[in-house]
This record gives sequence, structure tokens and C-alpha cells, in this order.
Amino acid sequence: MQSWHGLDEVPLDWGRSVVTIGVFDGVHLGHQRMVARAVEMARDLGLPAVAVTFDPHPDEVVRPGSHPPRLTTIDRRAELLFALGVDAVCVLPFTLEFSRMSPDEFVQTALVDRLHAAGVVVGENFRFGHKASGDLETLRTLGEKYDFQAEGVPLVSDGDAISSTVIRERLAVGDVTGAAVLLGRPHRVEGVVVRGHQRGRALGFPTANVESPHHTAIPAEGVYAGWLQCTQSPSPYEGERWPAAISIGTNPTFDGVERTVEAYALDRDDLDLYGAHVAVDFGERLRDTLRFDSIEALIEQMHDDVARARELTS
Repeated sequence: MQSWHGLDEVPLDWGRSVVTIGVFDGVHLGHQRMVARAVEMARDLGLPAVAVTFDPHPDEVVRPGSHPPRLTTIDRRAELLFALGVDAVCVLPFTLEFSRMSPDEFVQTALVDRLHAAGVVVGENFRFGHKASGDLETLRTLGEKYDFQAEGVPLVSDGDAISSTVIRERLAVGDVTGAAVLLGRPHRVEGVVVRGHQRGRALGFPTANVESPHHTAIPAEGVYAGWLQCTQSPSPYEGERWPAAISIGTNPTFDGVERTVEAYALDRDDLDLYGAHVAVDFGERLRDTLRFDSIEALIEQMHDDVARARELTS
């Protein structure tokens, strides 16, 4: 498996390959179908499969300030693409200059001159080039010009077409189970464990306060059942995964104002995860965020939340 950031990192002796192109934010079921077709074509031709993606999200460059919430970090995206069978992932820096390339210029520069595409697989609604002027038919025409086969994969439907936008909408209202159906796995929020107010520890439920990258797609405020996993750490916990109760909100009982993501690893009060990189996977929404009249009422509800989370993640 090879990972390249920019076309300059593609080896000069790279031979012909089958390329699939997309933002791939979320690597949802629609993306998976498309990548699977590219891998199948590559195997039939005896060639490697390459996934081309973009960073930052094109919308951030074309429509500054839009910042669509990210479903996956770029590293997680590559991890998921490799798991689907691609041999290389090429991350193209999406700049204003890059956005002004004509469809022909993009195809010649990226697909022909550097990746030597023998086949290109995209979604049937694929748009590319300056002002999204190129579509699937444009790609097929350019394929005839540059000697590659272009194929469009129909969108997978679940009532509506599966898209990263639909998944973001479900997360925005706390529908993590609906998002998981479209993703083919639980939605994940990653970040570094930082020190918070340590109220959870004082109440008997020590939580990992997860500081995620800007513009991360965080579900709506509420309490969820899910899992906490230590993904990168010098600690002995690296690779471990625990059932968890997860809280997203401002802690209104304590008049909090800062929105946080906190995960309590069930029945573990011995974990020291400060500074560790962790992943929080969301399984099911338990309830809305509430303001309690007393600390005792809050603790009683937390016991109920933990019991339900234990049941749902067992």
C-alpha cells in the first residue's frame, strides 16, 4: 500500500493503473460500491487500483467559509480506502489554482501523465474541472482521446441517494443509527484527550474529554451509547476498545458554555488517557441533554445511562 500527498510523490516509474476519484468523505456505502468496482476492474486488468481524493474539501475553496463538517479525517479516509482493497491513495491538495483547471487539463495532468490510467471509475453524478464543467460523458470522451476506459457507478439508494450531505444531516439531528446505516459502520469522531473540568471523575464517571479537529461532524447534543478506542498513544492502552457512554453538550447543570465530547469507558476508573489519540464510535442515541435540579438527580440519571449503554453495547 502506498500513500501520496500530491502528484509529485507518485513514483516516476509508476505504470498503468485503474483510478477511482472522489472526495470520499465518510467512505459511505455509495463510495464503497464505487471503490469495489475500481478494484474489480484493476484485478481483471492485472493492474493496481488507485483512489484519488482531495484535501481540503473542495467546497472550502470554491465557497470559502462553507466548511462542510468532515465525516472522516484524511488519515481515516485513507485507512478505510485501503481496507477496501486499493493499492494506493493519492491526496490532491485542492487549491484555487487547482479548481481552475479545465476538465482536459485535469485529466491529462493527473490521470494520464502521472497515474497512467487504463480505467477510471467515478460516481454517475461525478463533476470535475473549472466550475464543475465536466461530467461523466466528458470523462468518457477524454478517455477515448487518452486511451482509458471511463465508467460511472450508480448511486446506492436507501429511499434517497446515499451522500455525505445526507449523512451530515442525520448526524446534525442526532440520528447516529441512521447515519451508521448509510456509512456501513458507526460514525466516528477522533481527537486528543485533553484535561477538562474533571466533573465526571468527581461524580464517579471519569470521562475522556476529546478535542477533535475543526469542522469535525459531531452529532447533535445528547447522550449516546458507543465505544471508545485508544488509537495512538505511547501508553499500554493503544489498540484497546471499550463500551462507552458518550455525552455531547455544554453541561447545563453546571452552567457550562463550551460544547464538549466526553466518553466514559464503562466500569473503568483506572484509565489515564491524557494526551492519547482516541476514536469515539457512536452506536445509539439515549436521550437529549437535560438540566438537572440537583447533583443527586444527575448522578441517578448517569447510572441509568450507563446501564442502557452497557445493554446496547454488550
